[in-house]
Amino acid sequence: MQKPLSGKVALVTGGSRGLGAVTAQALADQGADVAISYVASADKAEAVVEKLKAKGVRALAIKSDQADMSAAKPLVDEVLAHFGKLDILVNNAAIAVQGKTVDDPALDIENLDRQWQINVMGSVAVTRAAAPALSNGGRIVFIGSLLGTHVPFQGAADYAGSKAALIGYAKGVARDLGGRNITVNVVQPGVMPTDMASEVLGDDGAPAALLDLHPIRRIATLEEVSAVVCFLAGPNGSYMTGGVIDVAGGLSI
Repeated sequence: MQKPLSGKVALVTGGSRGLGAVTAQALADQGADVAISYVASADKAEAVVEKLKAKGVRALAIKSDQADMSAAKPLVDEVLAHFGKLDILVNNAAIAVQGKTVDDPALDIENLDRQWQINVMGSVAVTRAAAPALSNGGRIVFIGSLLGTHVPFQGAADYAGSKAALIGYAKGVARDLGGRNITVNVVQPGVMPTDMASEVLGDDGAPAALLDLHPIRRIATLEEVSAVVCFLAGPNGSYMTGGVIDVAGGLSI
């Protein structure tokens, strides 16, 4: 059976765990060769690479700290050196610092600032580095958050702001690169079963009060979100650009 992404090369930032790892595997299932970046989880990153290779594609894990803007170009250069090109960029790497309101005396300013650096400036740096190298007809997908456009609870102002910033940036990049038929979109998941979500919500998962706000009363699966990313990365997403797609069970309606 023909795989729609055969012959394509994808880079998924933050691909050693969570949504990044599942998205990397979903892209490989559709035939793409995949590079993932990671910061510290070398063992997890190599385990993902082995899973990708078992699907019959080429794969590579690259250590790269998205908090360091100067690391972006070497990351892209290594992808190009290994695979010879780049067709798909999934800006997935991010952190979440939530839980305290902006007037809380114990507000963690240092880590909130680091969140802006990784979520926004890191994504900007990778996009800038990748843009000249992307094949004409390529794809950029930013992993945002429903909180970028809808904030149903307290204590998430900086995280929400960092994800909202990606929307404006993505729309501008879509305008800049449209002449090369490169599409740029933002996928906005709601709550997902990830380590990052557990750090925010605790081991008990999404509380009943939050689930009650969802018309579809459950959290997303990673496979549901990665499927939307793969659609945008594939041939059927060729006329969708500048879009913001919620995968959040209707939480925003």
